[in-house]
Amino acid sequence: MAFYQIALLALLQGLTEFLPISSSAHLILLPVIANWQDQGLAFDVAVHVGTLTAVVIYFRHDIRTILVDWVASLKQRKTVGDSRLAWAVWFGTIPVGLAGLLFADIIASSLRSPLVIATTTIVFGLLLGWADWRGKRQRSEHQLTWSDILFIGIAQAIALIPGTSRSGITITAGLMLGLTRQAAARFSFLLSIPVIILAGGLEVTELVQSSLPVDWTALISGAVFSAVSAYLCIFLFLKMLDRIGMWPFVIYRLILGAFLLWLFL
Repeated sequence: MAFYQIALLALLQGLTEFLPISSSAHLILLPVIANWQDQGLAFDVAVHVGTLTAVVIYFRHDIRTILVDWVASLKQRKTVGDSRLAWAVWFGTIPVGLAGLLFADIIASSLRSPLVIATTTIVFGLLLGWADWRGKRQRSEHQLTWSDILFIGIAQAIALIPGTSRSGITITAGLMLGLTRQAAARFSFLLSIPVIILAGGLEVTELVQSSLPVDWTALISGAVFSAVSAYLCIFLFLKMLDRIGMWPFVIYRLILGAFLLWLFL
């Protein structure tokens, strides 16, 4: 790949992984529209490492506290501090893990078309706008019940369909449950950590079994670009969220979906 392709794809991954606009859709569509060769599995692994690095660094203090409390809760066999939030993240990851194992082949073979992406971009964009409009926005992520967590976890599993947006649908589910925008976004970002690890681990396994040559310059550059753009994206998104709300992203999704329908129908 040319350097500008590496930079654009990595920046796009970093920016869209945590915004409610679907990173998978953009990474699938950019090479199609630009007529580029597919970036390959190794590059996908690298940019996932970059986005994982960004979210872990940004939430490093929260993650440390949650993990320390979680270990303490295991030893004491009771809830300790923020340990319940750690259990919520693990529990909320189960549906997407099961769905990935059961439906990965179907998704990869049948659901990566531009028309599917256009449809999910529009439908789940409208749902995000409705949830932001109707949501009570009164609860924090610490007030989630186990049924709430299961609901968000199932929503995250639906995001395996390209164009849905993992962050978009989990934030939507949180808003529907009455979370504040900040709480819905924070829980969505924490929930992304095990998902990115699982997805990256699966890709690494496939990569190890492959005999294709590895372009380490492209991989390292992609990881760095995606990490920097993802960190800035998280910082700015959380800083501006209460002021701008979800509607700029809803409008963007509607325009993108309409453009794709016009382009590929």
